Amino acid sequence: MRELVDAHTHTELCGHATGSVSDLVRAACARGVSTLGITEHYPLSPAFDPNGDSAMPASELPSYLEAIERARVEHPGIEILAGCEFDWLGEADDRGIEPADLERFELVCASVHFIGTWPIDHPDLSMERWEVRGEADGIWRDYFSLWCDAAACTRLPFHVMCHPDLVKKFGIYPSFRVDALYDDAVDAVLASDRMIETNASGTFCPCAEVYPAPDLLKRFASAGVPCTVGSDAHCPENVGRGISEALRSMYAAGYRTVTVPTRDGDRREVELA
Repeated sequence: MRELVDAHTHTELCGHATGSVSDLVRAACARGVSTLGITEHYPLSPAFDPNGDSAMPASELPSYLEAIERARVEHPGIEILAGCEFDWLGEADDRGIEPADLERFELVCASVHFIGTWPIDHPDLSMERWEVRGEADGIWRDYFSLWCDAAACTRLPFHVMCHPDLVKKFGIYPSFRVDALYDDAVDAVLASDRMIETNASGTFCPCAEVYPAPDLLKRFASAGVPCTVGSDAHCPENVGRGISEALRSMYAAGYRTVTVPTRDGDRREVELA
């Protein structure tokens, strides 16, 4: 690949990361990143974020976007996308989200981290349920049902469906074959013409592989689903981390280009070498 793209990063505003917008951009410039998506977690209500450590406070949204604009002026050599990662909460969502709430962002990444108000990937809050014998089957089905609902939703302006199989984070798998879940995920994305991402962060989690898994990534590739790439960095030091491995996974799955979101809401393709 001729350039380094990182379309998924976070700042200290979410409460579980470090570094400012400026810190992320400086790190990206130092590593030769050409396009940087800053995708802070969109605000949640206290029902989902009682400790204020899962998402950006709503009060910080204006200053967050202003910081990105300043960074653009200071670093004209890098394309910076003002984005967010939006948690799809299904019927449990209590925020009353309208399309206009998300249209201020140039890159909207949708993801699933919660089943009801239970955070499936929080190492301090989720393991008790994960460790119950037989729970994994229901968790996997519920997760993919929510993810597919988000992927198929055309009311909200999502651009990318993030880490499609985040549910595997702790390396706990269901007792059944997951082929049908994978097929549903592919169909849902095709219905809305959205991108997915190859997310490098899974490599550094107990599951020890990128999101999505090789078989799921191959299905997306075979179906012609466009795919971007991101580190999911939660500190400046991790900007660009694992991107090379993620791109190799994409190539092995059948992709020959990586899709890069642009500030105007369009996409461009960069060849995978």
